[in-house]
Amino acid sequence: MSTSNHSPAFGPVLSLRKALYRAGHDYKGGVTALALDMVIDYDTLQKKLKHDEERRWLDPDELEEVIRLTGNPLLLDALMRPAGMVWYKPEPAAPTKEALKSVGSLLHETGEFVSSMHEGAADNVWEPHEVVLLEKHGVDVIRAVLGIMAGARQAMEERENG
Repeated sequence: MSTSNHSPAFGPVLSLRKALYRAGHDYKGGVTALALDMVIDYDTLQKKLKHDEERRWLDPDELEEVIRLTGNPLLLDALMRPAGMVWYKPEPAAPTKEALKSVGSLLHETGEFVSSMHEGAADNVWEPHEVVLLEKHGVDVIRAVLGIMAGARQAMEERENG
C-alpha cells in the first residue's frame, strides 16, 4: 500500500502554506483577480501566498479576506485540521425521500469501507493513507447529514413563513 498523504478521490492533504498558495491560484481569475477583489497589489499578494517565501505573510485581515473570497476547501481543511475540527458550509439539501435514501446509502458505503479497514485495526498500525481515507468518509457523512438537516429546517421555515 502507498503511504502518500493524498487520495486521487479527493485531493491532497496540504499544509496551510501550500493550501493558501492553491487557494490563490485556484481562485476564479487566479491571483490577479484575487488581488483586485482584495484591493491589494498583485506582486505583494503573490509574494504573501508563495508557500516557500519566509519574509512575508498575510496579516490576519488579509487571511480572513482570502478565506472569505475563495472558500477553498483545501484551505479550510488546512485551517481546521490542527484543531481536529471539521468545517461545514450550510448548503441545504432538499429533505426528500431520495435525499434521505442517498444519505442512507452513503452511511452504508462508509460502514463497508470502515469494515474493510481491518488491517489497520487488527494490529493498531494505521497507515497515513488509511487515516486520510477514513477521515474523508467521516467528513462526507457529516456534511451530507448536516445538509439534509439544513434543508429540512429551510423547508419548515418556508412553510411557516410563506
